[in-house]
Amino acid sequence: MSEKKLPVSQTRLEEIAATYGTPYYLYDEGAIRANARALNAAFADAGFTGFVEHFAVKALPNPYILKVLDEEGLGMDCSSLPELLLCERAGITGEKIMFTSNQTPDADFEKALALGAIVNLDDITHIEVLEALGGGRLPEMLSFRYNPGPDKVGNSIIGNPVEAKYGLTRGQLFEAYEIAQGKGVKRFGLHTMVASNELNIEYHKDTARMVFTLAKELKERLGIALEFVNLGGGVGIPYKPEDEAIAWPALARAVRGAYDEILGSAGVAPLIKTEYGRPITGPYGWLVCRAIREKHIYRDYIGLDASMADLMRPGLYGAYHHVTIPGKEDRPADQVYDIVGGLCENNDKFAVQRPLPKIDVGDLVVLHEGGAHARAMGFNYNGKLRTKELLLREDGGVLQIRRAETAEDYFATLDFSGLKEFK
Repeated sequence: MSEKKLPVSQTRLEEIAATYGTPYYLYDEGAIRANARALNAAFADAGFTGFVEHFAVKALPNPYILKVLDEEGLGMDCSSLPELLLCERAGITGEKIMFTSNQTPDADFEKALALGAIVNLDDITHIEVLEALGGGRLPEMLSFRYNPGPDKVGNSIIGNPVEAKYGLTRGQLFEAYEIAQGKGVKRFGLHTMVASNELNIEYHKDTARMVFTLAKELKERLGIALEFVNLGGGVGIPYKPEDEAIAWPALARAVRGAYDEILGSAGVAPLIKTEYGRPITGPYGWLVCRAIREKHIYRDYIGLDASMADLMRPGLYGAYHHVTIPGKEDRPADQVYDIVGGLCENNDKFAVQRPLPKIDVGDLVVLHEGGAHARAMGFNYNGKLRTKELLLREDGGVLQIRRAETAEDYFATLDFSGLKEFK
């Protein structure tokens, strides 16, 4: 069982709160950098030269975080026009970006082409779309996303592949490569993404086997030597104390074993790419809140100054986030609470029937593993305003990298000018 630790002391969290107010997201720059370096080192030690992790921007779309990761040698995986623009503003362009989208608007494709990103097509019909948007030409490099359908079992978050809207079938995949090859594409990649938050290393090894087998068949049937294989994301993190994290060296060795087994004598040696988001930043972010109300009816409730609008994973699909009461970690967990926000929805609960030390109004309450798919999934129902993001620098200082939303932000897309005359 892993112990859930806070990045700084209770005193420091209170100092930050005194300056910036609560709630706030706090991200640990030093830990994120060290994690990125460890990932790169693990794949290098496993014998993979040219390995590139394309961070899933959707997990934590903040330009300061993207710049940190870029400095550590990571690329980016984008899925929309705003994410492409965010990378551009952070100074990240070209093949550092892999653009993986679905049901993609023309403007998104156009921006990806303009930035020189690697385009990863989600459907065979998109070949014609991309060709038209490229002035009658496809880019020199092209990748396709594979959906294995009934040949692979998914998990509860992303769903089983046969039910998923993503990717090409096996038959479509080979047809797509042949079409693209005939239209002058010279460099090819292959991508898949079949699970989310998966902690079973054998699952990821089996995924690697699957795409390496496809790489071998593409060489044999079409003469295409893939430049890269992107294993996608899906590596989970230990949200619960009893969960065990996947160690980067063990993962890299597992992938290496599958690589050597299938491609060792196949005459093709693709580079390895990944698109991890959650395991890169997820463990190194915390939502720091204040207990502002308590209620005792059929259950005991602690109300926070944050809500599901700030962290929707627990309310959306019952996800677990560990809760710490700074300064009370050593006290017995002899109270049972629902930890809730103020949204007008009963699923606005961060923890349900959770044993915790006694919480008093005014206490800080910290939600762990908030560094990915947390602030990014926020919304404005009930007029709730999303909170700020702070970066804990390596020297111990704190930098605000996103301010909290204001009511004026919420109203910014409304036109009040004709309201008096409106009937």
